[in-house]
Amino acid sequence: MRKVIGLIVILIVASVSIYFLLPRQSHQSLVLYSADAYTGEVETLAKAFHDSTGLPLPAVKGGGSFALAREISQGNPANVFFSVALNAYTPSYMGSFAPGWAIAIASDQMVIAYSNSTLSNPNGNAVVHEFKQAISTNDSRSFYRAFLDLTSGVVKVGISNPNEDPAGFRGWLVLGMAGSIYANSSNFFVQRLLRDSGNVTGPNAAALVSPLEEGQIQFLLIYKSAAISKGLNFIQLPPWLNLGNVSYSSFYQRFSYNLSTGPVRGSPILLFVSVPSHAQDYAEALGFVEFTVKHASLLSVFGLTPLNPALLFNDTALPSQLSTLLSGGEVKEAGGI
Repeated sequence: MRKVIGLIVILIVASVSIYFLLPRQSHQSLVLYSADAYTGEVETLAKAFHDSTGLPLPAVKGGGSFALAREISQGNPANVFFSVALNAYTPSYMGSFAPGWAIAIASDQMVIAYSNSTLSNPNGNAVVHEFKQAISTNDSRSFYRAFLDLTSGVVKVGISNPNEDPAGFRGWLVLGMAGSIYANSSNFFVQRLLRDSGNVTGPNAAALVSPLEEGQIQFLLIYKSAAISKGLNFIQLPPWLNLGNVSYSSFYQRFSYNLSTGPVRGSPILLFVSVPSHAQDYAEALGFVEFTVKHASLLSVFGLTPLNPALLFNDTALPSQLSTLLSGGEVKEAGGI
């Protein structure tokens, strides 16, 4: 009997020893899904979050907003989702993982980016000169000639796949608004670019940066923040064309683009953040969202305009962990998704 008891004691001591020798379970890194144009911004927030909390540095995965939403709907491990398309958070894209809420933290705008290779191309250089003249004079005829040559087919214009990347449909909306204002037809410059085979597409705007720098295309319709982070030259469009001014919201909404999921109307470009329903480490992910709202000023160096207060778009209640953002005035209600 004493031998049996002694054996049990030895086994218990051995088990306890093994337990203390095993590594402790640690926090897993959050996985942040980000619209490809904003990976630099999200990485900056991730680093600041890590430095502030001591938690593992979150991993960032970039891609087109709609493509990422579809990945999340299939159960891919995203803890936080940054998008520039509010409808990307709906069940149409995220399925059962749709959160029912999203917070807009900053605004952006569309620009026409170009590279040093563009300036080495006589036709590309001429288009840049025409746009600079149009912007300096705000002359309608100058804008008409600039867009006419941009869509002539003699230069190649990159616009990402609208069904994968919201920058794509927004690029086409820019041309539609320009046509309406300067050519009395929203289809004029759109059809001209397509007819003259002047458009080059890609899965997202980031995929078209290298072709722009290498001279395979001469221009790229892209977000201003992305152009800045990629070190690109760009033509800054007036507010009635750039989708970046909330005071022009009603004008933007007059224009739409037909996606594979249906028409989408123009609206100011906002960067949203949310946490997918059923996400792992849900509380920690909400903590990251709270940190993001409170530190959105970090995004200003990228050409974004932080929103103060941030705007809540929701069809369901904001998670209780974030309710103090509303009561404290750091977030205000904006409407439904």
